Amino acid sequence: MAKRQSLREFQEDLVRRFAEAQSGDRRALLGVSAGRENWLLNLTDSGEILPVPPLAAVPLTHDWFRGVANVRGTLFSVVDFSAFQHGPLTAPGGPARLLLIGARHGTNCALLVSSALGLRNPDDFQPETSGHDDRPWVQERLRDAREQLWLKLDVPKLLAHRGFLQAGLE
Repeated sequence: MAKRQSLREFQEDLVRRFAEAQSGDRRALLGVSAGRENWLLNLTDSGEILPVPPLAAVPLTHDWFRGVANVRGTLFSVVDFSAFQHGPLTAPGGPARLLLIGARHGTNCALLVSSALGLRNPDDFQPETSGHDDRPWVQERLRDAREQLWLKLDVPKLLAHRGFLQAGLE
């Protein structure tokens, strides 16, 4: 039976684990789900994860460009990561999260993801040798111990991709 833990203890433990991961093993990965896919990001490429704030729609944009969000006085463009890849739209409530990914790369960009799956150890994954992915932002295909497929996100390639930059309708 799992040990019961208060919300405060859970949050303190999560903060501690994030701090350890950021100060210690820089190889730690952040897991998120977007639509039907599981993704991994280097902690150095990931930013803050937060519940989805109110989004201000922007007219004449693709459906995957969900608008802009005000995060502590700074505007972030919000891209539905699943819908951008022709997957289902992500509902902005419930387990959905906003992942601020662009600050380190000089852009205020956030990904709307289905849920945050926590920190992952890179040693728990093996390269997937069968199959190929044509999306240039897929750095690597990996399998975990449960044979679940994970895709490693190359954040700089995603942020530089022409299709990602072109949110307006043509």
